[in-house]
Amino acid sequence: MKLGVQLVVIAVLGAVAIPVSARFVPGTHPWLDRIGLLAPLADAGLVPTDKAEGGGPGPGARGGEVPVVALPVEPRALQDVLSVIGSGQGAQAADLAFAVTGRIVEVPVAPGDRVEAGTLIARLDTSAAQLSVDRARLVLQDAQRTVDRLDQLAQSGAATSLQRQEAELALRTAELDLKAAEQTLADHQLLAPIPGFVGLIEAQPGDLVTPSTVVTRIEDRSSLVLDFRVPERLAPLLRIGDTLRAAAVSLPDSAVEGRITAVDNRVDETSRTLRVQASITNPEDRLRAGMAFRIELAFTGASYPAVDPLSIQWGSDGAYVWVVREGKASRLPVRIVQRDAEFILVEGDFAPDDLVVTEGVNSLRPGAAVAITPQPS
Repeated sequence: MKLGVQLVVIAVLGAVAIPVSARFVPGTHPWLDRIGLLAPLADAGLVPTDKAEGGGPGPGARGGEVPVVALPVEPRALQDVLSVIGSGQGAQAADLAFAVTGRIVEVPVAPGDRVEAGTLIARLDTSAAQLSVDRARLVLQDAQRTVDRLDQLAQSGAATSLQRQEAELALRTAELDLKAAEQTLADHQLLAPIPGFVGLIEAQPGDLVTPSTVVTRIEDRSSLVLDFRVPERLAPLLRIGDTLRAAAVSLPDSAVEGRITAVDNRVDETSRTLRVQASITNPEDRLRAGMAFRIELAFTGASYPAVDPLSIQWGSDGAYVWVVREGKASRLPVRIVQRDAEFILVEGDFAPDDLVVTEGVNSLRPGAAVAITPQPS
């Protein structure tokens, strides 16, 4: 019984205190607005509409108008920034191995050396290969002498055309054997096919190597190729030449700009991602192939109204702003699309000439006459 009496007393006090505070304590208006009671109390005439806070006309007010600062709505494009992790590789790279089997006798370069295309990296023992070249050259000389002798005999009719053809065939074969021997001799030298930096050298003088033995790796890191993946929803937005920013995860201060150079022609069905490649420069040679990179891509989306962060208010039904239409205040529900330090992109039913109130919102109610005051400098 006592609990019921207490509840009745509390309800009566609330029914009296709320209208009284709404009429005589303007500071309670934002709280009442958030719980949805300010508008009904204003409609009932319990909230003063022609007075500023404190009971008299506010500074800058004209008659019963509420002074506010209001700004026009400015459309801005939605900026979607994607951050992914990718790996870097040299613009060019080659694993070097001899084309023939042999024993290394010379390695004139060291790991980390910068070499140009055609630089000697390693050399095999060429004694056997040189003998093959000398032998092939002697066979060629003998075949040439045979052809010359048959030419002289043919003039006197002592040589047949068949003998001449066989001698010509032997000469051509000897020429090919000499070229093959010279190529084998050349294969005993390992030359850099591209400019770049020498990696670790896995074989040393005295080692026996075969065509399957990788001696070292040459990598050109003057620029790096980044390999990464993006969600399939971004596939229609990617274009060759689009810019991005990349920084090595281990070197956050190494951020550089790059450009997309290649986009795969299909989405991976397992991960639902699209493979992308981009190129970045490495002028100070701080970056290395194989590093992990944090890559950021910015995409421009649809255009939305941009409002000042101070204009966003919250009520029981969500976010809203006060707009000025034909000199009167109107409450407009909005949906926040994107937040930024300087503005907020929203979605709402804005009219072309709407002004969004940024200062003076606590004194407004729907339909209240307003006076636009200059924005403080």
